[in-house]
Amino acid sequence: MASPKQRNPPQQPPTFTATPVSITQDTKYLIERAREGQHQIKRNVQPNTATFINVILPLAHIDNALATKSHILVFHRAVSTNPELRNASIEARNLLDNYNMETMMDDGLFALVDAVFRKNEDLDLESYRLLRKLYMGYVRYGLRLSAGCQRDRFREIQSRLSWIKAEFQRNLVEANSAGIWFTAGELDGLPDLFQTLRYAKHSETRRRIYIANENKCGQNVSLFKEAILLRDEAARLLGYPSHAALRIEDKMAKCPETVNSFLSDLQARLRENGKREVEKLKQLKEADLESRGESFDGRYFLWDHQYYHRMMLEKLYSVNQRKIAEYFPLQSTITGMLRICETLFGLFFSEFTRDERTKLATPGDALVWHEDVQVFSVWNADEDDGFVGYFYMDLFLREGKYANAANFNLIPGFIQENGTRRYPATALVYNLSKPNSETPCLLKHDEVVTLFHELGHAIHDLVSKTTYSHFHGTETEVDFGEAPSQMLENWCWTPSVLRSLSRHYSYLSSEYFDHWRERADRKPQPQEQMPDAMIESLLRAKHINSALFHLRQLHFGIFDMVVHEPDDHHAIEELDISAKYNNLLAKILPMDGPEGDDWGHGQTRFQHLLGEYDAGYYSYLFSKVYSTDMFYTVFRASPMNYLEGRRYRYTVLEKGGSRDGMNILTDFLGREPQTDAFYKELCQA
Repeated sequence: MASPKQRNPPQQPPTFTATPVSITQDTKYLIERAREGQHQIKRNVQPNTATFINVILPLAHIDNALATKSHILVFHRAVSTNPELRNASIEARNLLDNYNMETMMDDGLFALVDAVFRKNEDLDLESYRLLRKLYMGYVRYGLRLSAGCQRDRFREIQSRLSWIKAEFQRNLVEANSAGIWFTAGELDGLPDLFQTLRYAKHSETRRRIYIANENKCGQNVSLFKEAILLRDEAARLLGYPSHAALRIEDKMAKCPETVNSFLSDLQARLRENGKREVEKLKQLKEADLESRGESFDGRYFLWDHQYYHRMMLEKLYSVNQRKIAEYFPLQSTITGMLRICETLFGLFFSEFTRDERTKLATPGDALVWHEDVQVFSVWNADEDDGFVGYFYMDLFLREGKYANAANFNLIPGFIQENGTRRYPATALVYNLSKPNSETPCLLKHDEVVTLFHELGHAIHDLVSKTTYSHFHGTETEVDFGEAPSQMLENWCWTPSVLRSLSRHYSYLSSEYFDHWRERADRKPQPQEQMPDAMIESLLRAKHINSALFHLRQLHFGIFDMVVHEPDDHHAIEELDISAKYNNLLAKILPMDGPEGDDWGHGQTRFQHLLGEYDAGYYSYLFSKVYSTDMFYTVFRASPMNYLEGRRYRYTVLEKGGSRDGMNILTDFLGREPQTDAFYKELCQA
């Protein structure tokens, strides 16, 4: 139970009572306040008197104040059931993007920042990092370009890109709400409609779903192409050879050559294993078709993979995902996950009851954006019992909601002007089937892994302690930011953790027991925790078809680099991006697809590339090197070692992006990171 102190957080939780009108009004008000703050700096300071204290610090305070409110305003676009509210939130994002562009193209501000940068003051590491980030931001927004045509064109490009990003996401949300019709027979084998490719017995059904998914957002074809063209033009205006060179310059990889070498080397290591995996899957497909009186033509299609991968796990490795899911009912799994984080990182999660929410909220306010959302106050369990922040979980599917699992920062943490700390708030968003008193929500193991991954981002967001919001939590180099969340996935493959995390849903309530018994065909009730044999089967299958999985990730990463690193601008003008996407898929993944290169345009739902991962999708694989090295070196022998967990919290997570990621890793590991553990994992496939 939480102590009385823990029931009274020092900072009130945010409220969620926005309307379409208020979102627009609040956004404009925040921007006007920020502009006035900037104007005051320019009125009061000249380049010859500019210092970190009178220029950079006030700018940081302006950004802190803006981030405290604006993150929630734009968050509604991902979670609201009201399309008008979502559209207003998207418009708020556009207004904020335009404000940011206006700020970063302000000659007066740049003159002051440039003067401070050249003074070479004696600053602490985080303050110098902020100064350099602001300075390079102005440079990358064209402030070294001569005033006139070049700078005007650059401004036009950035404004248009902001609109494209918003429109791209809007189209994708609407496309995700569309449907495709099937007869009952065509859906034979499906436990529910969200798992068509995994369970549909008919190849034609799977093919139709796969092709429809690759073609569901045709209006984004031209938007994606235009974005690629504009990015390339902008990079060349700034003097960079490509958009990739511009974007990777301040990442851990530093240059496209490092990224391309990494991706090429990984592809070479995986190629033969991928082919061998497909040959085994073909044997399974042939046997399956023969058992149903159908002939096998020797081909293994893209839309076959989820179905036969699932069948291989069940038939050859005794991994029945539906049976495994019975041991991971949602709420007890969440309780177990949070308990693991409490043990490792010295935290305490206290969930607000509905009555407590009502008491905290003033009349007319709401502490959540939807009735299904859970809210926790988070505290230090050992140290001073101090408050850490607020944690939200919004886990159930609903129309209009962000389609993938993700973690969103709602309020960043930072040091306020009066010297006190502003505490963070963070939200984990997923799309799971909602349970009721009779039917539970049961998680497949890969969904448990996904929850741990996103929880890794949330913990990073919560325990970060930086001076400036610029560096809070996951605001690290993009190719390091995934490492903490990827590392937490390893606990899902640890026998003792799986055992303690699991609880068969039939033990949760009499209603759930009745639900199980109706489907049990007179079998005895399973043991309460996952049996050792089931855990062993799951672990044996960990690397099954992992070469194919990583080759699919390589396809995304290589495509990202190809479109963002053309030989010249003419090359990207002439490029058929849909054909290139499909052609690369055929070359990299040893599976059959439709004939030709014009059968789909998968890039139109590749929202990462219209978000923050342009010329950065390689990061998921690149940071996996770091996460694997950290786990193997520090945690593999004793995953629940709370002393190492605390050290990881304070050495890595607490730093956020306030230091270079390589330095953070080196401090934690006691040496520079190595690739050995990552490639050792790959070789187990």
